[in-house]
Amino acid sequence: MGEKSRPTPVLLIVAIFSRYDEALAWAKTRCAAGWGKVALASDPFAFEWTPYYQPSMGDNLRKLFLAFEQTIDPGRLPELKHQANFWEQEYAEQADHDVERPLNLDPGYVTQGKLILASTKNHAHRIYLSRGIYAELTLQYRGKRWQKLPWTYPDYCQDEYHEFFTRCRDYLRDRLRQNK
Repeated sequence: MGEKSRPTPVLLIVAIFSRYDEALAWAKTRCAAGWGKVALASDPFAFEWTPYYQPSMGDNLRKLFLAFEQTIDPGRLPELKHQANFWEQEYAEQADHDVERPLNLDPGYVTQGKLILASTKNHAHRIYLSRGIYAELTLQYRGKRWQKLPWTYPDYCQDEYHEFFTRCRDYLRDRLRQNK
């Protein structure tokens, strides 16, 4: 019989997605206040991959990523997704924007071998965690590079995203070495 062990800590990331500069700024501040100091931040990326979000979020969407200084237990992902959903709703209620969903927050985490995203939607490639939250293996790190899977969102296949996730992976490796 296998022995139970504690999971290796992971690096919490969040994708912040909006058409409004003030929503992106609010989310950066809110996430840092709730989840701790930001260790890494990407520049905003133009999001032109699918019209899926246009009805609820509008046009000219941008996405950016944050990675947080403190590592976390991967079992916290459902809690973090619920917190992100609460913050999305909080912003929508206080902001004066002409779209139903002015902000989208997608937490996940990076390990040395993978990028996991949280989702509220079930699908064949998602694993149920708890409290209505699923985990999706979005990218694998193999052969010294990030590799997509058949279900990987098209924007997550971009080299620019991979460069950021590699920085996250390197940061996590250094943090884990420091904590030994």
